[in-house]
Amino acid sequence: MSHRPPQIAIVGFPNVGKSTLVNRLAGGREAVVHREAGVTRDRKVLEGEWNGVRFQLIDTGGVDLAADDSLAQAVQRQATEAIATADLVTLVVDARAGLRAGDTELADILRRAATPTVVVANKIDEPGDAYLAAEFHALGLGEPVPVSAAHGHGTGDLLDQITTMVKGGAPTGRAVQGGVVRASDEVAVEAEMPAATPEPEPGGGGGEAEQPPVYVCVIGRPNVGKSSLVNAFLGSERVIVSERAGTTRDAIDTELELAGRRLVLVDTAGLRRRTKVAGTVAYYAQLRSERAASRADVALVVCDASEGVTSEDLRVAELAMKSGCATLVALNKWDIGETDLDDATARLEKRLRQRPPVIACSALTRRGVPRLLEGAVQLADKRASRVGTSELNRFIGDLVASRPPPSKANRRLRVYYAAQVDRRPPRFAIQVNDRRLISREWAFHLENRLREAYGLEGVPIVIDFVPHSRRARPRSGLVTKR
Repeated sequence: MSHRPPQIAIVGFPNVGKSTLVNRLAGGREAVVHREAGVTRDRKVLEGEWNGVRFQLIDTGGVDLAADDSLAQAVQRQATEAIATADLVTLVVDARAGLRAGDTELADILRRAATPTVVVANKIDEPGDAYLAAEFHALGLGEPVPVSAAHGHGTGDLLDQITTMVKGGAPTGRAVQGGVVRASDEVAVEAEMPAATPEPEPGGGGGEAEQPPVYVCVIGRPNVGKSSLVNAFLGSERVIVSERAGTTRDAIDTELELAGRRLVLVDTAGLRRRTKVAGTVAYYAQLRSERAASRADVALVVCDASEGVTSEDLRVAELAMKSGCATLVALNKWDIGETDLDDATARLEKRLRQRPPVIACSALTRRGVPRLLEGAVQLADKRASRVGTSELNRFIGDLVASRPPPSKANRRLRVYYAAQVDRRPPRFAIQVNDRRLISREWAFHLENRLREAYGLEGVPIVIDFVPHSRRARPRSGLVTKR
């Protein structure tokens, strides 16, 4: 069994540039960055590599031990968990602000811990300002490394030092003594008929390949209980839960296993209309939520059962369908809601083309929670399923016979051949005599019958109507309409 890469926790006082540094070291822009203090709250894991050494960076919220509100304390607990599970800690300080009481308090905790620590003096944007790092020798954690996360100055030296330490080389920073408990954490239509992807042969291939994890993105309006559901799935407080709307700002990935299947849960920020959040931290958090949906296999759309299914819930579900992932609707807070399940299901079926399954649940009482994950895995498998070509053509033939396509200008649509050409989501190519003869109503009828016949409720379907080429030779098994 493969071991996880070394984990490096990035901790520090609020607004010292931790997320900017994480993005710089990871070579991306995954962590939300804003001039406003306290943007990061949950701990977020990002993959990094330097000189062939892979590692994981754990971005954490700003730790202010003097703050006593519930949200600040929850952020502190997340940072403490990151320190406890890390192989190396980098304490980020603001060189321009100088040594502050919050830096000293954090350093005192780290000196008593068993995890090696590197002090990173950030915001040294000019090479001539490197002397500002000297003040932080007073923290007693070794030689501070001067960097500018915004401009990249000194980050190469920092990565050299980090990779040397996590590889077990002679550390240049001070290895701190103490007793921290270590824990394990966590297609455009073409003129010719597209070629279908070859169907896998039973028992073929060179050995069993490891099944990729199922990505389940938990999305919804603000304050509907997304983070509470994620914690209920995991059985621990992995992400911060607060009554304050908009608590989650990053897309937080967490792995778990269900009946031998690997899953990655992605908790996301609440989705609002972009015009309502333009220019704010919530806008950038929302962009990451939308990106998370685009890489997911299944979107778990969380609704508040005490409010019923709203127009905003329907908009979120439409976003999931357009992203190409399957959709499962979770009516959360069922223990305090009075929404009629049949009425909610009927409304969703009427308004949403993918007709997603609906499950009532409660993150607080855990009612229906196991069914959500089981349903998500089943939907992921359906999204990856394939319909045999001969079976598909028989289905299309029966459909055309039972409800012939309407005619236009005394011309009737003829369907010649059909094949599934892609998966995740399922994509079908249907060869016809003239695409202009296809009516919207008949196309929707075809899509809905496909869902019913092959259990694709909640799965987006792509159908390409491809014009028949006279140059193409007739193919066997064609579906014809007399």
